[in-house]
Amino acid sequence: MAPIPKMMKAIQIETTGGTEVLQYKDIPVPTPKDNELLISNEFIGVNYIDTYFRTGLYPSPKPMILGREASGTIAALGPQVPGSLGFANGDRVVYMGTSAYAEYTACPAEKVMKIPPGITSSDAGAAFLQGLTALTLVEETHKVQSGDWVLVLAATGGVGGWLCQILRAKGAKTIGTVGSEGKVDIAKQQGADVVVIDRPGQGDVLKTVKECTDGQGVAAVFDGVGKDTFERSLECVARKGTVASFGNASGAVEPFLISKLSAKNAKVARPTLFNYLFTREELEHYSTRLFNMMMDERFSVRIHDTYPLADVARAHTDIESRKTMGKLLLRP
Repeated sequence: MAPIPKMMKAIQIETTGGTEVLQYKDIPVPTPKDNELLISNEFIGVNYIDTYFRTGLYPSPKPMILGREASGTIAALGPQVPGSLGFANGDRVVYMGTSAYAEYTACPAEKVMKIPPGITSSDAGAAFLQGLTALTLVEETHKVQSGDWVLVLAATGGVGGWLCQILRAKGAKTIGTVGSEGKVDIAKQQGADVVVIDRPGQGDVLKTVKECTDGQGVAAVFDGVGKDTFERSLECVARKGTVASFGNASGAVEPFLISKLSAKNAKVARPTLFNYLFTREELEHYSTRLFNMMMDERFSVRIHDTYPLADVARAHTDIESRKTMGKLLLRP
């Protein structure tokens, strides 16, 4: 392997704001501490949560290197990395952590997984966080059963596309929302049974839900949009159903009266992926399931575009436009 340099390129923010706060700069390569791996990043995932840290919706210490996931190769092992994990220099790996918008990242070894031989590094980087989010939503947040009607908002987005594929494999019936006519066929290819164009004058989501479910509502709503759709999601859910609000693409959901839930004995969840994958055993369980879906069931990995790391502002602008389909990646 090539020697590890002393300096690297990274995307750092020192204050919150628009894309103008994203600084492409030289900083020292981190030294892995106890139980950490130094990873040479090859494909870095861009996720909506990155924009929340950039804008200040999610407070964080500054300066900060953005990024929550990447794939690459192990460049060095820090002290006391457990031999039971089986890591070695040069291994192809994928991880979820922090400070991924960089050429190198030091990551806790317990948060890193080896990439199976049948999966490319780009597909692993594109699938990991969003695929695991979708998988834990349908298994942990609301255990979807075969035959359930489910509503997925933004069905051609990163998580939405994975949700549609997984729900199809589980035998559920999916209503997916999209933002334009051009996304309808993509949503159906991903697994949506019914697709609604969620724009004024073009589609009525609540009406479609009632028609498909004989007025009963859906067993679960997976809502990554947030503020603009939350009240409607409560209207769409069935008695004893679940509204899983897992994102804030339109802004954070405002406070609401919990007594609203009593009309249907409905449940509202605000899950985060990292609390479902808190232990090494949980990470290995769901990662193995995701990798098997990609290899054995041939789930598709849709990549919207791959951007140079220096072009991160364009990637953020694109993901915030809510016009993308699939995963956005950065390449150092």
